[in-house]
Amino acid sequence: MIQTLRQLKTRTGWTAACLGLTFAAVGACAQGPVAAVSPAGPSVEMRIAQGPIRGVDEGAVLSFKNIPYAAPPVGDLRWRAPRPAPRWTEVRDAGAYGDDCIQARPMWDDTQTRLPVSEDCLSLNVWTPKDHAGGPAPVIVWIHGGGFVMGSGSQPIFDGARLAARGAVVVTFNYRLGRFGFFAHPALTAEAGDEPTGNYGLMDQVAALKWVHDNIAALGGDPTRVTVMGQSAGGGSVLQLMNIPQARGLFHRAVVQSGGGRDHWPALREAGGARSAESVGVAFATAQSLRDATTADLRSIPADKVKGRLDLLTPEKDTYSGPLVDGRFVVAQVMDAFARGAQADVPMIIGATDMELGVVPALFRGMLADRTLEDAGLSRESLMAIYGDRDRLNTYMPSELTFIEPARRLAALDAGKGRPVWLYSFGYVPEGKRRDTAGAGHATDVPFSFDTLDRMKGAFTEADQKIAAAMADYWVAFARDGRPDAAHQPAWPRYDARSDRALLIGADGVTTGPAPQAARLDALGRLRDSRASGAR
Repeated sequence: MIQTLRQLKTRTGWTAACLGLTFAAVGACAQGPVAAVSPAGPSVEMRIAQGPIRGVDEGAVLSFKNIPYAAPPVGDLRWRAPRPAPRWTEVRDAGAYGDDCIQARPMWDDTQTRLPVSEDCLSLNVWTPKDHAGGPAPVIVWIHGGGFVMGSGSQPIFDGARLAARGAVVVTFNYRLGRFGFFAHPALTAEAGDEPTGNYGLMDQVAALKWVHDNIAALGGDPTRVTVMGQSAGGGSVLQLMNIPQARGLFHRAVVQSGGGRDHWPALREAGGARSAESVGVAFATAQSLRDATTADLRSIPADKVKGRLDLLTPEKDTYSGPLVDGRFVVAQVMDAFARGAQADVPMIIGATDMELGVVPALFRGMLADRTLEDAGLSRESLMAIYGDRDRLNTYMPSELTFIEPARRLAALDAGKGRPVWLYSFGYVPEGKRRDTAGAGHATDVPFSFDTLDRMKGAFTEADQKIAAAMADYWVAFARDGRPDAAHQPAWPRYDARSDRALLIGADGVTTGPAPQAARLDALGRLRDSRASGAR
């Protein structure tokens, strides 16, 4: 799918942002670029286990930025599991964001920050309510998207002040991206011994959750009520964290926004020389003129070479594998783990937008559909009986196959094990965008769930803001109580596959009803399951 977007860019001059398909972006063209706003206010000092910090009093909330949650992964610590965070004795300035993790930041995506990038990037940001009269507050830990190659916890759209003002402590953070975060090589595997290898970015996520567990009480948070929440690659990360043994007990609720679930991550190694994460790592080392590379050889590669040109339109598949199933940290594909009931027993909200990838101009939908089918190992013919005609297939299938069907299936699997889960479908388009946009594209729900429409360019109406208020209320209520009951909002029933009811967020407001396109999604699920069974 990413390669298709790259082809569209090359052949037509369209950018992914204007197609509404930026996996890290928040509907850049549909919503307009973010407005970078830095809060100003008096300083405030608090103490965490590492030492004293000085943040900003923003009125109803206090903010603390650029707090290291692990040692800088530089030099000999590149491509190692995160090490303990540093300590200090002098007051540390926590009034401004730190560096983003190294990435090839494309100019077409103006939802990204323009902060410096470096390998020394493992920091987090905290917004906490000023008033803690009711006791420790629930905690929301946000994992950003970006296809595991882009993004940061410092993007303006992820400002946590509005959620914190509702009574939650909000944490955003950076994790290693691209080859810095996801890289396997036989030399590194041998060095790791019995320890996990390859998924350094996911290891960072667990390290951030450990930091929250150990430190958040000092900032007003309740370490026994931690919600991990993410969108796109961040949502996929949440799904894997529910199955990573080292993450158990570090969070107590999960929110998955457009997280997929049927993605097939490569294995660390494969028999017979088949493509694997290690073989891709060897190919990268060879491209750097390093045959039979040692760990010292690998760590001597200049950061710019490690970065390469990786972004959402330049996947560099021959030399970059992305996240992998290493067998010790990531032990299974998400859908397989959920089917066995191996996921963490925590309440979950899961859903997707109604037109994730369907906002592509009609001229290019066939290319995107072909690539989606190739990735899934399916043929057009196998899907024509489901969609009826080519135009409908091209318009809806990429979104439904990649995001919408997996979300509903994972909800059903979770509910089938007796676990509390709530399903939603986000189809709201801001009133000023409806003449140009047929549905809610990928990531357009994020400024609503953070209640940060004011960080977007463009005029937003009272109706738009009402939707943002409702989503933020639901999310904070879920973090607080483990169920998304919010005052003055419609009741949201717990998901049950027999009734198949979801929260529907659309032009008519917030309602509940049958999950959209249920028959079509059932047929897609049967097709995907049949394909998966045949591949085993």
